[in-house]
Amino acid sequence: MIKQRTIKKAVKARGIGIHSGAMINMTLIPAEIDHGVVFRRLDVGGELIRAHNAFVNEVILSTSIENQGVKISTVEHLMSAFSALGIDNVLVELDSFEVPIMDGSSAPFIFLVQSAGIEDQDAHKKFFVIKDTIRVENNDSWAQVTPYEGFKVTLEIDFNHKKVKESGQNLSIDFAQKSYLKEISRARTFGYMRDVKSMQERNLALGASMDNAIALSDDDVLNEDGMRYENEFVKHKILDIVGDLYLLGANLIGHYEGYKTGHLLNDQLLSAILKQPDTWSIETFESENSPIQFYSEDWQNSL
Repeated sequence: MIKQRTIKKAVKARGIGIHSGAMINMTLIPAEIDHGVVFRRLDVGGELIRAHNAFVNEVILSTSIENQGVKISTVEHLMSAFSALGIDNVLVELDSFEVPIMDGSSAPFIFLVQSAGIEDQDAHKKFFVIKDTIRVENNDSWAQVTPYEGFKVTLEIDFNHKKVKESGQNLSIDFAQKSYLKEISRARTFGYMRDVKSMQERNLALGASMDNAIALSDDDVLNEDGMRYENEFVKHKILDIVGDLYLLGANLIGHYEGYKTGHLLNDQLLSAILKQPDTWSIETFESENSPIQFYSEDWQNSL
């Protein structure tokens, strides 16, 4: 059977918060079967927050979850790493209101899970299987999921910027054929330098820098090391989508398609899906007939 997964041991990381600019301590802790991905805020009494669409409270620039007035922001990159590696059960402890941004991608979180090790658990992994088309629209932007034997993301972005246009704004990736670790995990978040400066004047994005984002001038990339992928912009948007979709509470089996999507539209799509229980099912699979296979610990071959 395809088994549920946790990590083998607790592992710690420390990094800057993209909004607060403060150093944040994070610990990933193994969790029991059917625990799910759960966050705990140590700085405000240890309140637990389940990583699920039901607890999403804010989708401006990032995805945030909240329970009983306690908030965790910028969860999408960490959730993307958990989704890609098939981590079902883990406790994430933080001493701040946000997940550290690290380098602006999910690669540091992939490495963190690698350092802890992955442990298969003696229970079937549950998959969220799409049975019918669900679509949401917001002006000219739209997102939808359709039935598919596996997990596929097709995305078109539309940024009026020379470097973004040159890099390619369309990508379709079937994760049965392409490696998330190789093709997606290192793609960084990006934004205009002028927007960062104006946000910092309002005490926002205080931790943003070229160490954790691609900085854009009006017509160029300002980072000295340039791009990690030729089409890093659209790949980072796909990284975000993978993380947002994992807030369904299980790995999705289906085809996500979108045009000019973001965290808001992803949240609206997940809410629409969950309101239509006849359009999906929770299923388990034996190893030989699973439409999704997850990485083993043969990391050198995976990366």
